[in-house]
Amino acid sequence: MSLTGIAGKIFLPRQRELERHRNEAEAMQREVLSRLINRAKDTEYGREHGFGSIMDYEQFAKKVPVNTYEELKGSIDRMRHGERDVLWPGRTKWYAKSSGTTNDKSKFIPVTKEGLQHIHYAGAFDSVALYLRNNPQSRIFDGRALILGGSHAPNYNLPGSLVGDLSAILIENMNPLANLVRVPKKQTALLSDFEVKRDRIAREAMTKNVTNISGVPSWMLSVLDRVMELSGKQHLEEVWPNLEVFFHGGVAFTPYRQQYERLITSPRMHYMETYNASEGFFGLQDDPNDKAMLLMLDYDVFYEFQEIAPSHLSQNGEAPVVPIWGVEPGKNYAMLISTSCGLWRYMIGDTVRFTSTNPYKFTISGRTKHFINAFGEELIIDNAEQGLQYACQQTGAEVLEYTAAPVFMDDHAKCRHQWLIEFNIPPKDVQLFAEILDKRLQTLNSDYEAKRYKNITLQPLEIVTARRGLFNDWLKQHGKLGGQHKVPRLSNSREHIEELLKIN
Repeated sequence: MSLTGIAGKIFLPRQRELERHRNEAEAMQREVLSRLINRAKDTEYGREHGFGSIMDYEQFAKKVPVNTYEELKGSIDRMRHGERDVLWPGRTKWYAKSSGTTNDKSKFIPVTKEGLQHIHYAGAFDSVALYLRNNPQSRIFDGRALILGGSHAPNYNLPGSLVGDLSAILIENMNPLANLVRVPKKQTALLSDFEVKRDRIAREAMTKNVTNISGVPSWMLSVLDRVMELSGKQHLEEVWPNLEVFFHGGVAFTPYRQQYERLITSPRMHYMETYNASEGFFGLQDDPNDKAMLLMLDYDVFYEFQEIAPSHLSQNGEAPVVPIWGVEPGKNYAMLISTSCGLWRYMIGDTVRFTSTNPYKFTISGRTKHFINAFGEELIIDNAEQGLQYACQQTGAEVLEYTAAPVFMDDHAKCRHQWLIEFNIPPKDVQLFAEILDKRLQTLNSDYEAKRYKNITLQPLEIVTARRGLFNDWLKQHGKLGGQHKVPRLSNSREHIEELLKIN
């Protein structure tokens, strides 16, 4: 029997247990909420919101407000300075650095011991469990796993407390036995200089029997591109003949699929999408023939959803928030989570649409605001507005209208943001304006800054000057001139910008 055949037996009980997701969703989620409330009732947040007297979801929804990062930021910062029992029992040592909010360059998401084990690692375990269920002939454990990670740094210089990419936190806390089946070595995986790391990962991995790869599609493609440069091969299966699956997440895979299929031509190659974020691990593609993901209901995550539809607004102007048993397929919802990392009714900014409620399966439909997240940069409207304002101040220009969208990677793994700007007063030097805007965005958004590092993932942004009246003409074509209609400022899709470029 192969190593995978032996190791696969470990996953059999969980494969059977996952069947509960089909018929026991409400019971599972009520169990999770009860467990979280009971665990945190003696924290500062728990006492302030009467966790000790909450008996069910309905009381929880009445007593605990909906939160964004801004509402919890003060408590999280106190935790980062070493205070105990604030949002979750004990002292939290780890903080995942995530993309910024309206007021901050970065967010710092607490990652507790419970969160690591019962959310993040649980998701990784279930990824393999579901993959093996769907691919019983797999030999995944007969070789190595190439896992990409970020880096971490001291948190306020507190002993043993660190802040960094979630992937770095996961690698740092991984069971030492896992290091026997993964590549690169830990020291390489946690390097902060991606250009150096990329080369070392490629050199360490290309001589190993890699059977599976995990990471963000854009970062992974950059590493694989280096593997091909060093090996001189045409296709990746010539380097790793037993490669069989890519566990991917973080950004939409659609723009990258063709590039991966050109790079990996083996008919035995599989792709499995995961929904893992700094705040938690939420979904898994359990059926390779269905793009929708299974919502993971028995981790330390309690879910709520707020419909994004003006026709369903309540009297106070906000759509009602419902638990999982209150959602309907086809509707677009903003997702809220309560977790064992101390996030309570926390709106993470993602929107989802359910395709099924038995079991609960969904697709990620976007963000609660316009954004660009084609490569993990998570550029938000506020970043764009502040960046343009600064560039105008520095050059004397004035912007009338604009939109921006990604230019996806070409065959050389090059990509950038393309901005179509209609100026009232154009800058004397458009290239200088572009450089100032690009640098300003890096100071405003740490994820954008990371992707722009040494032009490895993102190239310098491009500005196309729009003719006067272009945006009004486009709105008129669509019957949207006047009133409250606006051109989308940022988009993950090139649909709008391509239409505009055609009539420019």
